[in-house]
This record gives sequence, structure tokens and C-alpha cells, in this order.
Amino acid sequence: MPEGDTVWNTAQLLHGALAGATITHSDFRVPALATVDLSGCAVRECASRGKHLLIRLTGPGDASAMTLHSHLRMDGSWRIHSPEERWHGRGSHLIRVVLRTIGSVAVGYHLHDLALVPSADEDRLVGHLGPDLLGSTGAPGGWDADEAVRRLRGDPDRTIAEALVDQRNLAGIGNMYKSELLFLRGLWPWTPTSRVDNLEAVVTLTQRLLTANRGRWTQSTTGSLRRGKTSYVYGRRGEPCRRCGTLIEKAEQDDRVTYWCPICQPQPPAEG
Repeated sequence: MPEGDTVWNTAQLLHGALAGATITHSDFRVPALATVDLSGCAVRECASRGKHLLIRLTGPGDASAMTLHSHLRMDGSWRIHSPEERWHGRGSHLIRVVLRTIGSVAVGYHLHDLALVPSADEDRLVGHLGPDLLGSTGAPGGWDADEAVRRLRGDPDRTIAEALVDQRNLAGIGNMYKSELLFLRGLWPWTPTSRVDNLEAVVTLTQRLLTANRGRWTQSTTGSLRRGKTSYVYGRRGEPCRRCGTLIEKAEQDDRVTYWCPICQPQPPAEG
């Protein structure tokens, strides 16, 4: 599943291709937007908010500002082509939207939660999100470590693994970063949030991990970009822990997957 850094990279790709240009033709292949025509709209910017993508537009003439929202979930993607280039890589039946400008064609494949709203109403779509791990500090919805900690503490009985991937607490973290973060902090994934000694360090490291991978498509938490060496536990079930040699385990948690080392991330003793 694309995580916050992948979505941030995608927003930058779209921004570089579309920002400042005028849409010459649009084609929506979802029923709710099938009759929408964005021709003549200028692209102001393309941005991310957690795992959400926002393409902000200004309508022709005196039309108000609009925002095209999309979510990649597990299998969505945007690709940029030149006007003469043949589209390749994914089947045409997966295309959900095409945006053409004089210089570029943006094709959205298997996108989810497509919506077009007035830009003033963006909070209807992303207002529930916690602080954006890759957002600018001080900006609306941007990174705020204190607020992230406050939200995590709001449900003390919830496991730390489940709390971290709840986008209402902090926006942008998924299964990969969750598993790697818990390993690096030595936390058993089922530890109640109330028993995590230093939540401040947890959220700070989370933000550092995503920031370190921003701007590149290969995600690494180990410092290595070599194939098979980029993670400590994620995707390594049955392989030896890079620290202690114990076999990595995998389990389902709240319909999500978690990887962990039972030695490096021991279950805390029972209270009392």
C-alpha cells in the first residue's frame, strides 16, 4: 500500500507536470463524475495530505477554485505521459481519469474516492486527518508532534500498532512504517498505547523515517537501498532478525498486517 512518502512523491510528480498549465481535455471514467468537463481550468497546485492527493484548480472566467481529490489505497497510481507518448504499464480498463494539457497527459489508474469539491470545502474530505507527517509545520493540517501525541493518548487501551495506522491520529503511516517503527523502538505491537513510555520519541522517529525517504521511490528504514536489505522486519516473515537472528513473525491486527521480532520486541510483563 502506498504510504505518505509515496503519495507525497506522486503529488510532486503531478505538480511538476500540471501546475501552471490549463487543462485542454478531461475524461472521467467513474459514474459520479462522468459528465464533468474541466477543460479551461488552470491547475494551481498538486499536493498531498497524508495519503490523500489534492489537485487544486481554478475554473475559467470567474469560476471559483475547485479541488480534485483522489486516494491511491493499495493499487492506485498516477502516471505522466507526453502528448505523443503511448500509454503503457496498466490496462485501459483501470483508468479512472485523464487530464490533458498542451505539454502533458496525467492518467489516473484504479483511483479511489474521486471527488470534485470547492477548494473551500476540502475539510469535508481531509479535515478528519491527524497531523500530516510530511506537512509543513504551522500549515493547516501540517506536522505537529504534540498534537499527534495528544491524539494517540486519546485512546489509551488501543494497541500501539492499531493507533499508529489510524489516520485520525497522524496521517501518512501504513503497515510498512508501522512495523519498522515498532521494531526500531523495541515495542511489542500489542502494547496498549498507555504503556508506551515515550510516545514523543515514537512520533518523532515516524516523521524522520518518512522524511528520509521523501523524494525517492525506494523506501528504506535500514539505510541500505540494496534489494532485500531495505527493511528490518516488514515483508521478512520466517527470515532471521538482522539484530538477534530470531525468525521474524507476521500476524493480522485489525485487518492489517504486522511483522515483528519476538525477541527484540518482547511482550511487556503484566501490570500489577
